[in-house]
Amino acid sequence: MATEGAKERTVVIAMDGSEYSDYAFDWYWANIHKENDKVILVHCPEYHTVVQSPMVMADVTVITEMMKEEETRIKGFLEKLGQKLKDRKSGGKVKSVGGSPGEVICKVANDEHADLIVTGTRGMGTIRRTFLGSISDYIIHHSHVPVLVCRHKDHQHHH
Repeated sequence: MATEGAKERTVVIAMDGSEYSDYAFDWYWANIHKENDKVILVHCPEYHTVVQSPMVMADVTVITEMMKEEETRIKGFLEKLGQKLKDRKSGGKVKSVGGSPGEVICKVANDEHADLIVTGTRGMGTIRRTFLGSISDYIIHHSHVPVLVCRHKDHQHHH
């Protein structure tokens, strides 16, 4: 069909700031991106410093300051993601949603009527993945649309 090429697809790409999600983003653009794709970059913020700090005698002002630093870091990352889309002259948006990353990505894909989810994988070993689970495993098992898991080229031989 001649009109088939003009169909708009909605593609959700999970972005966490790691080299793995960057690789998935780049792989998508190099290999399967179509001009009419609407790309939604999804970030699920993790509050590193606040969660990893010992909270024995927590001072409210210290916690507040740490939260502000995290917010600034996350805001900067979201701006970087927005710039990635602008650089590619792509229609789309950036979404930041708190919660469990796998659940968030599946929910956004549902809400946005996505046609495809693209995610990277950290290439955890079998034992670690068995105990921790992985975000990509969660998405594969809970998504209602096709999922493309891009394995970083440096981690192709791990089983």
